[in-house]
Amino acid sequence: MELPDRTWPSKQIEKAPVWCSVDLRDGNQALIDPMVVSEKIEMFNLLVRMGFKEIEIGFPAASQIEFDFLRQLVGKNLIPSDVTVQVLTQCREELIERTFQSIEGIPRAIVHIYNSTSTLQRDVVFGKGKKEILELAVSGTRMVKERAASFPGEIILEYSPESYTGTEPDYAIEVCNAVVEAWSPAEGKPVIINLPSTVEMTTPNVFADRIEWSGRNLKDRDHIVLSIHPHNDRGTGVATAELALLAGADRVEGTLFGNGERTGNVDILTIAYNMFSQGIDPELQIGNVNELIEVYERCTKMKVDPRHPYAGKLVFTAFSGSHQDAISKGIKAMRERGSKYWEVPYLPIDPADIGREYEPIVRINSQSGKGGVAFIMDSYFGFKLPKGMHREFADIIQKVSEKKGEVPPDEVMEIFRANYLMKKEPIHFRKISVVDLSDDTEKEFDTQVKVSYTDHGVPKEFSAVGNGPIDAVKRGLSDALGINVKIIDYEEHALTGGSNAQAAAYIHMLSADDNRITYGVGVSSNITRASVRAIFSAVNRLFGERMELDYGRSQM
Repeated sequence: MELPDRTWPSKQIEKAPVWCSVDLRDGNQALIDPMVVSEKIEMFNLLVRMGFKEIEIGFPAASQIEFDFLRQLVGKNLIPSDVTVQVLTQCREELIERTFQSIEGIPRAIVHIYNSTSTLQRDVVFGKGKKEILELAVSGTRMVKERAASFPGEIILEYSPESYTGTEPDYAIEVCNAVVEAWSPAEGKPVIINLPSTVEMTTPNVFADRIEWSGRNLKDRDHIVLSIHPHNDRGTGVATAELALLAGADRVEGTLFGNGERTGNVDILTIAYNMFSQGIDPELQIGNVNELIEVYERCTKMKVDPRHPYAGKLVFTAFSGSHQDAISKGIKAMRERGSKYWEVPYLPIDPADIGREYEPIVRINSQSGKGGVAFIMDSYFGFKLPKGMHREFADIIQKVSEKKGEVPPDEVMEIFRANYLMKKEPIHFRKISVVDLSDDTEKEFDTQVKVSYTDHGVPKEFSAVGNGPIDAVKRGLSDALGINVKIIDYEEHALTGGSNAQAAAYIHMLSADDNRITYGVGVSSNITRASVRAIFSAVNRLFGERMELDYGRSQM
């Protein structure tokens, strides 16, 4: 439609709309195995706990199970005083009469009437002209108004021109204005005009134009709650709803996780989480998405897709190596800076804020990079691998993942243990004694070590001096084994706290003869022993195969 003076593109969503859940309407559920009354009650209680103030029960005049369900809610006093139930009915006298029977004893209810106004349905379904369709809506309004006058409670009228998106805009508003005039809303007693994209036919911006245009042309706009009921036929139901809110909609009807006919209704949870991610209070209790998933899946027998926004099992999971690295660095930076704001690449919200956990954020497969593997070792097991070691260990993990697929964290740790911590053959460190030779810090060699070890199971020992235990052990091993090595770098950190604290040591070692490099890792409650174990680990990684071959030849 033409709306050159549209204003919605320059606006922002600033507050939550009125939410109305239609999860309990059988038609909207579109379930292969419909919910029974007990499941509907459980779902109703969940919606109440979430903070929905308007909940559509369904079509009690046309469905016995929905009639019985509503009567149980009344009989068991399950409807809180601040919750308004909504009932749906066509504009037919016998159905409206039955609808009022279903809400007896309820102090306040929304009676939702509808009839299709689309060009196609007027032609092929009803065979009626515009005047007849308009009169159908007006007569339904009058029937509700007549019964509301004698109803011992408050009745709020909602009217929907079904298939609004397939109706000429001016005709749809003509029908709605006729309904408003027939109902005569007053201050404090508004009428709900619900404009549904019963079938999503165009891009969201077109729907937004229609909502803004309709808001300008509805009579008594101050006494109207402008509601929308988007479907998801084009996969843009959430965008349709969000742009419609910019365009002036006050209220949104939808379902949890977007369940519904065909491709579903608009997903209220996604809109609510989107608001939350922008610092807007969605005015719904959505902090534990796992509970919502559990009740929803059990009652509906439907599964939440693993890629579902916010709720899917994989949405806070990064397989890509570059993503994993960015997430790891983002979380580290946030912790180091003590930031009060959540700013982590690829994660628009803190998963913990909606009841998710950090552990599944990074998963390791053949596409994972060095940052992801390092993140697993740090966040799960406390090993803060030196940056230069990230690639070396990631290459080891990648070879495993290429053969078997995803490598879970516990297996990552086992591979780390086998390749570094348990790299104790063919030379196995046993014990060390350290003697300070001099208090003179200017002296080149001020430390003497005596190291006991086994070589292919044979006990051996060496003594050596150096400018500290690490240098002395390196010199002693070089002499004892006939190897030429250099220690490029050394790092250490605490693994655990308390009196039994463990330390991790990392040795970056170079074979000077052929320039091969590797890391060794050692762990002990004594930092000197951890460092020596790291040296032996590195030597075994660099020279283990060669020493095994030499030993094999010597045994022939």
